Amino acid sequence: MTFADLGLSHDLLQAVEASGYTEPTPIQAQAIPPVLMMKDIIGIAQTGTGKTASFVLPMIDVLASGRRRALMPRSLILAPTRELAAQVAENFEKYGKNHDLKLALLIGGVQMGDQVKALNEGVDVLIATPGRLMDLFERGKILLNGCELLVIDEADRMLDMGFIPDIEFICSKLPEARQTLLFSATMPPPIEKLAAKFLNNPKRIEVSRAASTNENITAFKVPVKNRQKRDTLEWLLRNDHVETAIVFSNRKTTVRELNKHLQRSGFASGEIHGDIDQSTRIKELDRFKKGEINILVASDVAARGLDIKGVSHVFNYDTPWHPDDYVHRIGRTGRAGAKGRAFTFVSEGDEEAIENVEKLTKAKIPVFGKSDVRVELAETGGAAAPDREEKPKRARRSREDEGERDQGRDRRPARRERESSAGTEASRPPRGRGRRDENDGERIPAGEWNGPQPDFLGVSAT
Repeated sequence: MTFADLGLSHDLLQAVEASGYTEPTPIQAQAIPPVLMMKDIIGIAQTGTGKTASFVLPMIDVLASGRRRALMPRSLILAPTRELAAQVAENFEKYGKNHDLKLALLIGGVQMGDQVKALNEGVDVLIATPGRLMDLFERGKILLNGCELLVIDEADRMLDMGFIPDIEFICSKLPEARQTLLFSATMPPPIEKLAAKFLNNPKRIEVSRAASTNENITAFKVPVKNRQKRDTLEWLLRNDHVETAIVFSNRKTTVRELNKHLQRSGFASGEIHGDIDQSTRIKELDRFKKGEINILVASDVAARGLDIKGVSHVFNYDTPWHPDDYVHRIGRTGRAGAKGRAFTFVSEGDEEAIENVEKLTKAKIPVFGKSDVRVELAETGGAAAPDREEKPKRARRSREDEGERDQGRDRRPARRERESSAGTEASRPPRGRGRRDENDGERIPAGEWNGPQPDFLGVSAT
C-alpha cells in the first residue's frame, strides 16, 4: 500500500514524497481514510509508529477549503507538552507546504504577544498545550465556537499530568457538531470514559496491543547499586556501539548532575528538564538533532512524543516510577523501523517498579549478561602468544624507570596506580576480576569475556 491509495490530494502526496516517505505505517493506513470521511476515531498505537502523521495528513486536506476568522481557530490540537506541540507544528509546516493554511502554536514559556497577534489574524490550525490555551481563553483572547475538528494527542499522558479536567472544560466550549480524534499509546479507564463522553460513535483503531513495547527494541535490565550507576552508564556508553542516546532520570537534580559528570568525562552531552526555559530546551534539542551532541540527559518532559531520528540507545538511569513511562521512554529508539537498544538500571528498592513494568508489558525484561556485550573482543593466541610474554617485561621496565624518577615519593600509592593502569591491557585483566586463561597458547572461544569485566556483568540472569 502507498499513500496514494489512501485518498490524499495530489499536492499533499507531493509533500509526503518530498519528505522521503512512500509507504504508510499501519496506524496511518487505518486512520487516514476514516478521518477523510469525517468520522470520529480512537487511535491506539505504540509510540514511534507514526500517530502524528496519521492525523496531520488528512487534516491538511480536510481544512484545504474554508475561510479563517479572527480569534476563531478552525481546528484545535491539544498536546501534553511543549516539545510535542512544537513537533506537531513542524509536521504541519513540512506536509502543508503546498497548501494555504495558517497555524498558531500556543505553548508556555514564551511571550503571548506573537501568539495573540496570530490569533487576531485568523488561523486554520491551533496547536496548544492545555495550560496556555486555558489562560488565553480566560483572558478573552480566543473563541472556540468555530472549531470544526478537535485532536487530543497522547491522551494517557494528559491523564498523568492532570490535564483531564482542563480537557473536559475545553470540550464543553467547542461546538457539539465537530469531528474528534483521540490518540493514545495506552487506554486506561479514565481515558475510556473521556472518549465515551466526547466522541460520537468513534471508529476504534488498534494496531498493536496496548502498553506493548516496540519489537524493534532490544531491552535489558541491569541490576546495579546506586553508587555504581555512573560507572556502569559510562561503560555502556563506551562499549555498546552507542551512536546517539537519551538518558532518562526521575529527578531534575539528577539530570543536571549527571550531565555535568558526563561532560567532565569527555562525552558530548546536553540536558533538558522542567526547570529549563523553553528557548533553551528547543536549542538543546536542535543541538541533539544536528549531532552537535550525541547524548541527551532528560527528565520525563522528553519521554513522550519526541520524534528524533537515529536514536540508537535509551538508558533508564532510574527505573520509572510509573510503568507507562517505561513504554514511552524506550519508544524514543527503534523508531520508523530502525533497531534500538534500551537499558533500565534496577537498584535497591526498584523491585516493585520493574515488576509493574513487566506486568504492564506482559513480558519479562532479560538481565544484561556477558552474551549481550557488543564490545569487540580481543583475539589472543597463535601469533599473539609472544606478545603475552613480552608485556610483563615492558611493564617491569616502566616501573623501574618510574621509581628512579619519583624517588622520595610514597611508593605504595604509586604502585597501586601503576597496577590499576596496567590492568587495562587486554592481556592483563584486573586482579581478582578478570578471567585467567590456563592455556596461553589456545585461542579464547568467540563470545567468551576477555578483559576488564564490569561488576554488573557478574549478576546471574535469573
